[in-house]
Amino acid sequence: MHTTLEILTHPALGAVRHGFFTRKGGASSGLFAGLNCGRGSSDQQDAVNVNRARVAEAMGVPAGRLATVHQVHSADVATVTDADTPEALAATRADALVTAMPGIALAVLTADCQPVLLADPQAGVIGAAHAGWKGALDGILDATVDAMRALGAREITAVIGPTISQRAYEVGEDFMDRFLIEDPAYGRFFSGGPNGRPMFDLPGFGLARLRDLGVEAEWSGHCTYSDPDRFFSYRRSTHLREVDYGRLISAIAL
Repeated sequence: MHTTLEILTHPALGAVRHGFFTRKGGASSGLFAGLNCGRGSSDQQDAVNVNRARVAEAMGVPAGRLATVHQVHSADVATVTDADTPEALAATRADALVTAMPGIALAVLTADCQPVLLADPQAGVIGAAHAGWKGALDGILDATVDAMRALGAREITAVIGPTISQRAYEVGEDFMDRFLIEDPAYGRFFSGGPNGRPMFDLPGFGLARLRDLGVEAEWSGHCTYSDPDRFFSYRRSTHLREVDYGRLISAIAL
């Protein structure tokens, strides 16, 4: 049954066409019930292709103009030009895309990591980044902003979509130490949890990194872990001992 897609938008991105898609309205079933857009999942590929086609339609572009990359938790950015084919891009190992080309929807897949959509409407430059803790710490947001500025962006606004919130993100001491070694001030993104272990504020960290780059940034406030009806979550699936998990998609287009 083709139920309606649920697309979250944010006023900070203004009139730029964008959407943080929830899991509602897709063709997948079972563990992946709804809008699973992850080709790397064990879901039926026909269902994933139908889901991605629905996203492209909602974004107002042909299915072949929904651009994604092979995400690897890196700080690498792909600059998309008209010559790029979706197949070539899909094989490109990177974690963000930027473009100044109209008619292409840039998209990233997440299941607790931060989906970050960025735009400078005046300059006609957009970006989409997949920023988990590792990518964010290693500089994926910095690299995305740099790549957008190389295309002429000046006044960039960014919105972090549904991601795991601090209350659901318990980590180990060694995890926290990686951040403190990088910058002792990063201690402000950790607090003690109910089990006496650190709780990490991933969206808070992402917002701080973006704002330090001179980008106006907001978080949508949605926690992927805490809302199974609307969002896929890698951590929740792990806690439930499920064999796989769906991937959410977030997209932006000029």
